[in-house]
Formats: sequence, structure tokens, C-alpha cells
Amino acid sequence: MEFKEAKNKFVQTWGALGSQWGINKTMAQIHALLMVAAEPLSMEDIMEELQISRGNASMNLRALMDWGIIYKEYKPGERREFFTSEKDLDELAVKIAQERSKREIKPALKVLKEVSSSVKGETSAEAKHFTDQTTKLYDFVLKADNMLEKSIEFKDNWLGRLVMKIMK
Repeated sequence: MEFKEAKNKFVQTWGALGSQWGINKTMAQIHALLMVAAEPLSMEDIMEELQISRGNASMNLRALMDWGIIYKEYKPGERREFFTSEKDLDELAVKIAQERSKREIKPALKVLKEVSSSVKGETSAEAKHFTDQTTKLYDFVLKADNMLEKSIEFKDNWLGRLVMKIMK
């Protein structure tokens, strides 16, 4: 397989996977393209490579910057902005996990807490079962979120980094 074909296959596959992870295909394709690019790319480079409009590129670049997984870079003498991706895969995983927690887990916890406590006064078997199940689900999701936060803290402390290096 030639380089250009391999790169295109990677970008297309990463884009398809992105929709399963809760982001749009173009956002994932831009991320993939920047992740494997040896040098920062301009918006025009991205638009040409992916055959997308300026508005689509701009909107998705902004979203990726909001996630903290791509960055703007400036080149001396250039008026255009260039973009690059987080290249450290451990750091990338942490940023994605933190963003998904903020966007998905925390709102789910809020709803679970609200609904599990909202029917406390009701005495029917159905209401009791609902309260029990949503409380258990809240506890489970909270533990999972706490484990995620602890693993991020572990990675950020010096002992955690040492253990991670030994394990590699």
C-alpha cells in the first residue's frame, strides 16, 4: 500500500470511528489528519486534503481546540494559522477522557441524582424499584467517574509516571 493510500485509509477509518465515539465524522477526520501530519497544517491544507468547506473546517477545528487535543501554531512570516494535534497518546487519552466526563458523565450523574431523589415520597412498588435502580446506577457511574479521575491523578504524579514508564 502506498503512503497516500494508507494515510487516506487511516483518516477515513478514524472518521468513521469518531461517530461511534460521539463526535462527528469530519471532526474525527481532521483530528486523524493532524495526528499523523509531520508538520502543522493550515486550514487550507485541511480543506484540500479532506475536500470540506471553510465553514466545516473552521467549526470542527474550533471544537477540537475546545477539547484541548489540537493547537494553533504560528510560523514566522506566515499570515495563516497552522494547526497541530497532541502527539503524546497518553496525554491525548487523558484529555479525551476528561472532556467526555465533562460532557457526558457529569450531566448523566446530575440527572440520575435528580430522578432517584425525586420520587422519594411515593410508596408504590414501581416507584421504589425505580428509585433503587437509579440510585444504584448513580453509585456505579460515580465510582467509574472517580476511578477515571484517580487514574488521571495517578498519571500526573511522579510515582505514577515512573510506574507507567516501567510498564512500557
